[in-house]
Parts: sequence; C-alpha cells; structure tokens
Amino acid sequence: MAKSRNNLLGVGGQRKKLSRADQQGAGSARGADRKVAEDKKQELVRKMRERAEAQAAATAAEPGEPGEQDAQPAQS
Repeated sequence: MAKSRNNLLGVGGQRKKLSRADQQGAGSARGADRKVAEDKKQELVRKMRERAEAQAAATAAEPGEPGEQDAQPAQS
C-alpha cells in the first residue's frame, strides 16, 4: 500500500541540536568563521572594484586625445 500523504509529521527537516555553549550564548567558532569569511569576501570585492575603476580610467584616458589631432591645421 502507498504511503499516506495526509500525515505530514516530520516534514520540514530536523532542528539542529544546540550544544551547551550555544544554549548559554557563548556560541561556537562557526559564527566567527562566517564573519572572517564575510570580511575576506568584502575585501576581495573592494579590490576587484578598484581594479575595474583603474582599468576603466586607463582605457578612457588612452583614446581620449583625437581632438588634438583634429585641432592641428593641415599643411599643404
């Protein structure tokens, strides 16, 4: 016979068992590890943005001088 779909007992997973330190508010090293990982990620994003801005500024300054070539009178 097939399983009953009306009985939803146990649906939704199990709760994580808290250690005594977690129950008392001391927490575990997992929270600190997450903070360190988030700090590293933010630093990486900051560096990538700085590189992208520097590269955009360099490419914008490079071809930005055609106006000087047009301003010089042509000699015949």
